[in-house]
Amino acid sequence: WPGLSLTPFLCSGVGLALCQRLLEEDGRIHLCIACRNEQKSEATRDLILATHPAAQVSTVEVDLGNLASILRAARELRCRFQRLDFVYLNAGIMPNPHVNFKALWHGLLTGKLLHMLTTAEGIMTQTDRLNGDGLQEVFATNLFGHFMLVRQLQSLLCGNEKPSRLIWTSSSNARESAFSLSDYQHAKGQESYSSSKYATDLTSVVLNRKFNGQGLYSSVVCPGLVMSNMTYRILPVFLWKLLMPIMWLIRFFAKTYTLTPYNGAEAHVWLFKQKPEFLDSLVKYHSCTSGLGKCYVEPRKMDVDEDTAEKLYQKLLELEEQTLEKYHDLLD
Repeated sequence: WPGLSLTPFLCSGVGLALCQRLLEEDGRIHLCIACRNEQKSEATRDLILATHPAAQVSTVEVDLGNLASILRAARELRCRFQRLDFVYLNAGIMPNPHVNFKALWHGLLTGKLLHMLTTAEGIMTQTDRLNGDGLQEVFATNLFGHFMLVRQLQSLLCGNEKPSRLIWTSSSNARESAFSLSDYQHAKGQESYSSSKYATDLTSVVLNRKFNGQGLYSSVVCPGLVMSNMTYRILPVFLWKLLMPIMWLIRFFAKTYTLTPYNGAEAHVWLFKQKPEFLDSLVKYHSCTSGLGKCYVEPRKMDVDEDTAEKLYQKLLELEEQTLEKYHDLLD
């Protein structure tokens, strides 16, 4: 596919591994990497070119938690490209994570520990805050910023000769119990990450309903438990060093312990090779790794309500309208 344009976001961890793995699949693609600042973009580009010196790699600066930055980046991308074949929506934050050790102990006593360790259900909380746009920071960065970007790039994604693809990085931590339509920004709870990822699943489902007829397809992946900058902020570094041998052991029982960014990108790369018309829009594709280190993809049906998805979509459109009124000077 010469001339193919891809835009992975947040190019470190899984994002960087994804770029390198995509080039291993097809060295003819044009990668456009998006990071929050120019220095990080250029550093990421240098890392990619160090292993793939002939690759076509460009950069764009965008902060998915800043609406003005998103509108400026989208305008730049519309000027530079005629189409986008893949957009990997990978940016995510988990501010001030806390582990509930009491819940972990209870899980051990009730036999639910392995489930809790693989999904973080009931053991992970976050303290969210408002960003500069007056939105909940996690919601804005993990979901709404991506949604706004997709909407602004619609002319590059719809009506092309070949289908265009959105591939969202979700999580096994995406749970309906953490999400409320009446508080879709999760201002009142303490599981903002889980809420934002469940909202991601809902958004992908409804985007397929709205845009498949225009040649745009959306999929959701879970990279599994990857040791990244986000993960290392959950516990002190010395604790991670003590836990790592145990985590490698757990992988014999918990296939979602992918651990490395390379393994975590397995589902992203697998979707790159699939025909979107034959994929199930209600399935999340999980990166998995066997105890002996073999990578594979496991499809799992998502626990999403399509009526709730439609209602969330309407709320996102209303919020988008308010945003565009505020930043009308950044529109074409």
